[in-house]
Amino acid sequence: MIKSLIYKLSTGFIRLYARLMLNIDIQWQDALPSGPKIFAANHPSATDPFLIHLVSRQPVSVCITESAFSVPVLGSYMRFLHQISVSPGQGKVTLDKARQMMAAGRAVAIFPEGLISPHEGGFHAPRSGAARLALETGVPVIPVGISLLRSRSTRITSGISGKQTTAWWYLRGPYVVTVGKPVQYEGDCEDHEHVRTVAQRLMESIHALALVSEQRLQRKKRWSSSPIG
Repeated sequence: MIKSLIYKLSTGFIRLYARLMLNIDIQWQDALPSGPKIFAANHPSATDPFLIHLVSRQPVSVCITESAFSVPVLGSYMRFLHQISVSPGQGKVTLDKARQMMAAGRAVAIFPEGLISPHEGGFHAPRSGAARLALETGVPVIPVGISLLRSRSTRITSGISGKQTTAWWYLRGPYVVTVGKPVQYEGDCEDHEHVRTVAQRLMESIHALALVSEQRLQRKKRWSSSPIG
């Protein structure tokens, strides 16, 4: 009960910040299915793991790099709210935690690129975790495409986690999200070629949705730069 209340307060704060500072624009192409599900999104900024909570009507456990969990207070807070630490070479552990969260009725969010997208644009090749998890559990996957103004991203280097980390944070500017239709994948999760195929198909869906978001973002830019009167 306490965790549920704290989660609602946290997402309420994120929503308020997003409305005031990011002019957030989220569009859903279809109703979200009930029960456990996987949100799979592109990853243009370090801010995404916080904002991805806003696409769901239920609690979301987000797969986040382990360095964030080393930050005092923040790390404990994220663990308390069932966020998932992702460590290099520990993919099985991460997927086990994700399955546990979905067994408890939560949604899970994954960034298949595994890294923040190239700052100059484009995407990294997908990793297999989201595809493998979808095949193992049979739950619906919701692809998500995010677009933002990379010129407004801020590169921040911090040693607060105990080691120097640098990432692009998006703290102000339009942030456009398109949430796609649910997809269910079938097949053998031990068939590595099939897993790679599913991972690529999922990433292609994310690419297409990111383009839809980019088109809305460009319309926003044209509207805001149009002369009045």
